[in-house]
Amino acid sequence: MLKDFDFKEARNPYAGFKRKELGERLARAQRLIKNLNIPVLIIVDGWESSGKGYVIKDLVRELNPKSYKVSVFETPTAEEEARPFLWRFWEKIPSKGNMAIFDRSFYFNLLNDLSIENGELQQGIEDISIIEKQLLDDNVIIIKFFLHQKEKTQQGRIDTLKNDVDKAFMVGERDEEQYKHYADYLEHFDEILEKSNFPFSKWHIVSTEEKKAASEKILGMSIDLIYEGIDRILGQKNGGIRYARNYIPSQKPLEKIDLGLTLTEEEYDKRKDALQLEAQRVAFQLYTKGIPTVLVFEGVDAAGKGGAIERLTREMDPRGYEVITTSAPNELEQQYHYLWRFYRNFPKKGDIKIFDRSWYGRVLVERVEGFATEKEWDRAYEEINQMEAQLTKFGTLVIKFFLYIDKEEQLKRFKDRENEPDKVYKLTDEDWRNREKWDEYIDAMNEMLDRTSTPQAPWNIVSGMDKKYARINVLETFIEQATKKLNE
Repeated sequence: MLKDFDFKEARNPYAGFKRKELGERLARAQRLIKNLNIPVLIIVDGWESSGKGYVIKDLVRELNPKSYKVSVFETPTAEEEARPFLWRFWEKIPSKGNMAIFDRSFYFNLLNDLSIENGELQQGIEDISIIEKQLLDDNVIIIKFFLHQKEKTQQGRIDTLKNDVDKAFMVGERDEEQYKHYADYLEHFDEILEKSNFPFSKWHIVSTEEKKAASEKILGMSIDLIYEGIDRILGQKNGGIRYARNYIPSQKPLEKIDLGLTLTEEEYDKRKDALQLEAQRVAFQLYTKGIPTVLVFEGVDAAGKGGAIERLTREMDPRGYEVITTSAPNELEQQYHYLWRFYRNFPKKGDIKIFDRSWYGRVLVERVEGFATEKEWDRAYEEINQMEAQLTKFGTLVIKFFLYIDKEEQLKRFKDRENEPDKVYKLTDEDWRNREKWDEYIDAMNEMLDRTSTPQAPWNIVSGMDKKYARINVLETFIEQATKKLNE
């Protein structure tokens, strides 16, 4: 792409327009996406000293500042280094109806590391393709620009900045490094752009030999690509593309559970205290070794998730873990991709985050209750598997528990809660409504367990018929899997 780029033949079809006029047209497009609730992500990447700041300033000059945000991505901070690679980018994705402009982007680390090994490069590009595809599937318009310049032009711009007292600080090590090894970086950039020129999010190379012309072209192309994206999204919403599921059930995991497993009160008391102290010790080791941990608790209503979490954390230092209770997304969360709110809560190195219900709501409640379309929840299985794979590749310990009880036991517990003042708060109208759709939820749960139990993040299905047995099982499983992780 870059190596074959002909600066002399680089056309600018928007040369006849003034930048102000193009900016006003982009502002009209901005108002349209606001009305249509469509998010837009514009990535401006390229050589150092190639004019990213210049073109971004022109790009936003006529826009409503309340509906866009510019984020600059450079070397990750200590906080960002302690999180999975994509964490800092998910934090900045656009909400519905708004624009996000990235000065540099997901590609920053890859572009600026000439010594990166091929396997790591491939993995990084694969991770980026995942987030771009997930955003595109969630109706985000993605536009990617790479600003290109000649070696001589880069040298001239660096020298100009260095000779300006007020701007000399803008020349950093990366500017000097890229100029010094221009040919090597050209080869490196070209490889990355070729591999990440995905069919669903292509690169647009723009010459910045003339910055004014570059701004005109980026403004004009942004307008055209936004309207092109609007057409695509409206066509899908209007039924232009029909969706058909191709899932064939391979197994029903809930039918294989032994619901007769129990513990006596004596056995429970004998084992519980020692296991809780061991869980405390293991949690502390996870902290000292800087291993982030995600614990997921899903299951049938009244199956005992809360009680299991309480016993698991009984002796743990509360400064080292946090329980995230997941309910229906609030007004703010509904403005983003459904995984956005979960990425924000993922643990940094050494911390434990416990999710009492989780991202699996997409394929359970949102599926059964119709809060997500069939296409949205059906693609969520793959999206969830990809997200969990990224967590484990970062070194995160992911342990998932599914607590199950049968329909009769659930009814008994519901009635018990009605009659116990200390527990009646746990029972809601939603619980009773969900119970009326028992069979639909069981079908959804079986499919979830079948399609999202992966080698890196398998499901631990626990019989919750006897609460004592379930609590001991959760403690033992946590200790076993955490110890295995610590010994890797």
